[in-house]
Amino acid sequence: MPSNPTSTRVQSLDERIATSEGKRRYVRTLFATIADRYDFITPLMSYGQDRRWKRRLVDLAAPSDGARTLDLATGTGDIAFALAARGARVIGLDVTRRMIELARAKASTERSTVTFLVGDMLALPFPSGSFDIVTTGYGLRNVPDLGAAIDEVGRVLKSGGQALSLDFDRPSNRLIRAVYLTYLSLVGAVLGWMLHRDPDTYRYIPASIRQYPGADAVARLMAARGFRRVRHYPVLGGLMAIHHGFRD
Repeated sequence: MPSNPTSTRVQSLDERIATSEGKRRYVRTLFATIADRYDFITPLMSYGQDRRWKRRLVDLAAPSDGARTLDLATGTGDIAFALAARGARVIGLDVTRRMIELARAKASTERSTVTFLVGDMLALPFPSGSFDIVTTGYGLRNVPDLGAAIDEVGRVLKSGGQALSLDFDRPSNRLIRAVYLTYLSLVGAVLGWMLHRDPDTYRYIPASIRQYPGADAVARLMAARGFRRVRHYPVLGGLMAIHHGFRD
């Protein structure tokens, strides 16, 4: 008798991003998919607060005129443009080519001096000690190797240089975390289906938060990898956080 065909189980989203290589593949495909919707979906999911949080990050950086600054996971360039408006010399880098195309189009329209490059924040194409400031918005949570990303940020910073990161946090309170992640999953599923016909598209956000160590652990990791005076500032009642540290 012929044997029954063996069914292949479809991996869950959490399983697909559970390994470094799996997360690398998934994130690259995801951001290429959502790039043209990025400037719509980010303010929508933050209730219009996203730009205010990014301005706070730039205020903390307080770049001096001419400060050499690198914005990682730059997306369509919001933080990069805000830094340039404060007088910094800015390079914006993102692994998603379409994001960089959109950022360059904005730069042309706004006559901005920001330079945008396609590149991987785990292998930055710059000599050590190149920058006074390195920033990232929603970058560290998305890298396949958090420690390696922090090492690269530290490598390209000058001694005394600043690193700043804005990202979702992982609430330590189990009840708050459960409500938060459930809300993000439901909203993400609806938006993913409406915009991409795939409910998993924005479910990635809560899935990535579940695997993220949280603001306290990221601060400790930064301190262990050569940063001093590391602080994290709660945003949105602690559902988001801004990290700020200085390179030895």
